[in-house]
Amino acid sequence: MTTVVVAPPTDDSKDRAPRPGPSGARRILFWGVVVLLALTMAWGIHGLVAKPGLNTADPQSWLPKQQLDHPVDQTVTGTVANPGLTVSGDYVRVKTPTFSALALVTGPVVPGEGLPDIQRFTTSTWTISLEDVKGTVPISVADFDSIDHLQTVYKMTLVPGQAPLPSALHTGQRLSFKVRAVMPTGEGLLRWAPDGNNIVAKWDFQVEND
Repeated sequence: MTTVVVAPPTDDSKDRAPRPGPSGARRILFWGVVVLLALTMAWGIHGLVAKPGLNTADPQSWLPKQQLDHPVDQTVTGTVANPGLTVSGDYVRVKTPTFSALALVTGPVVPGEGLPDIQRFTTSTWTISLEDVKGTVPISVADFDSIDHLQTVYKMTLVPGQAPLPSALHTGQRLSFKVRAVMPTGEGLLRWAPDGNNIVAKWDFQVEND
């Protein structure tokens, strides 16, 4: 008689690694991306630090040249032969045979900015500051004026409520005062001619009331 031995069925699932479910696969993908990004950043930092001639304390060794050369608040020189031209808010180093001074104009400030009723002309107020004086600087509000884009000249007046201006500034003294004029909206120049005739400094400005 022949005896047939039947082997018990094997459970193949016990010999196979469990397959990750959808959430497990997403976790594996997420951490894989995190590790890859970390490795990329580490390699980039290593390349930056290991760059020959790099000095992290010296921006000139790693900033682009055009960024280093960009002028910020540059002070220009103004003379009778070559009047200094800049924008409102920047200094002009004025030099004449009898004095030198650092001059600054800010403004204009206008009333009613942002109101719906826009006027073509508006009262404009500037602040004029003089410092670092060497020699004797003649002072007169009549030595300041402004022009618009049509070259129309506007005379300045002293803003009421201020102390009277001195006739001159001497070495080491400084002065700040406000002047105003009624001007049209648009671009213009405020000018200073210390002797009443020869302009030494000009500041570009924009009158806006919208």
